[in-house]
Amino acid sequence: MQHDTPQPDFSERDFAFMQRALALAMHARDVEGEVPVGAVLVLNDNVVGEGWNRNITLNDPSAHAEIGALRDGGQKLGNHRFPGSILYVTLEPCAMCAMALVHARVARVVYGATDPKTGAAGSVFDTLTSELHNHRVEVQGGLLAEASARLLRDFFRARR
Repeated sequence: MQHDTPQPDFSERDFAFMQRALALAMHARDVEGEVPVGAVLVLNDNVVGEGWNRNITLNDPSAHAEIGALRDGGQKLGNHRFPGSILYVTLEPCAMCAMALVHARVARVVYGATDPKTGAAGSVFDTLTSELHNHRVEVQGGLLAEASARLLRDFFRARR
């Protein structure tokens, strides 16, 4: 599994982009009452797409943060593929989002908290790195993991 190998260090740019993803997660929670997950799509050190969970708001089970960032990027760039791009997301992608990232040819995914129930970047499934796909995504997990996990824990505790 993915987490058995040591993770390389994260850059200052990685931290900055993940901070933006955390801000989007807080927006999801505070403005829309959604599960706090945020995502930022970066190409050539520029943010080209942003997303946050909007499943409830849009009545759309596919409206995860990653999908929102990919849709935003596609509109801005006029393309459905993003070779060389990096997606920063506060929670490990699920299988749906992982396959969208593979199809979009995202080069790298950096995530915060692991998802022990549905994670598809090594926790439960290895979708992003599967040799069965014609494109594999580099994955690094654990960046600002505690802050990401705390947002989710606090959100769900408040709902109980």
